[in-house]
Amino acid sequence: MSSTLARLPQAQLRPLLAAYDESVRSRRWHTILIFACVAVAMGLSSISAEVAPTRFIENIGRFTSYIGRLFYLENGAPVWTDPAEWYWGLSRWLRLLGETLMMAYVGTLLGAAGAFGLCFLAAANVAPRRWLRIVVRRFCELCRTVPELVFALMFVIAFGLGPMAGVLAVAIHTLGALGKQFAEVVENIDMKPVEGVASTGAAWHVGMRFGALPQVMSNFVSYTLLRFEINVRGAAVMGFVGAGGIGQDLIEAIRKFYYSDVSAILVMIVVTVALIDAGTARVRHHLIGLEERR
Repeated sequence: MSSTLARLPQAQLRPLLAAYDESVRSRRWHTILIFACVAVAMGLSSISAEVAPTRFIENIGRFTSYIGRLFYLENGAPVWTDPAEWYWGLSRWLRLLGETLMMAYVGTLLGAAGAFGLCFLAAANVAPRRWLRIVVRRFCELCRTVPELVFALMFVIAFGLGPMAGVLAVAIHTLGALGKQFAEVVENIDMKPVEGVASTGAAWHVGMRFGALPQVMSNFVSYTLLRFEINVRGAAVMGFVGAGGIGQDLIEAIRKFYYSDVSAILVMIVVTVALIDAGTARVRHHLIGLEERR
């Protein structure tokens, strides 16, 4: 392109180069203006949120000191020098960790089942009625907007202490999150198979079963596995409000300053989540590979 411009007469080339330079300057000024607006907005937000760099610098030592204490036993020895003392409550913690995993598993299944039933009603391209799509969308927004801990606290008040409250909280939040993701997947499908099924006179649900579902099933499973990973992390802190799981012992250890217990429980949670992440990632990649080969 530059060689073509070079062959133009100077009378024609000069205005083009001037217009190009002006466009470059305009883009640079727009970029600078955007960064300036973001910086000003960040500064104002920091003031509103009481973010004080001086306070952060002055008290950062307390945070690092707390982290350092997590790796020492009560007698001052490093935790790895006496694993038996470090994991004195291993049997109880494993039971509570299994309870946490079951909470996440059951809650994910219930939430995914609900999202599967609602996503076709919430997708703009296949929803049978506009008012129904709006109602389902708003319902999913409500379910995912309220924090899981708030739902868990409400269910603890209603049903008492225990994992049931955690399962219901995870399920409702999962329904809202997956309902939106599933609906967006459905909105990106090829409508020709759906229209083909509908042209035979089949009912709406038949068109969804044979025209839409084969296109989205692998994505549904992938998103559900991803949500399960997130729910394991969320269920780990449900015990903070008495909703069962290992979070109950974790918050108790934090409040009583049992530093070695906090680190032992955190290591268990981190290792568990890492193993689940690795396993579900392999399953998702396998599903994506199958989808690409079709």
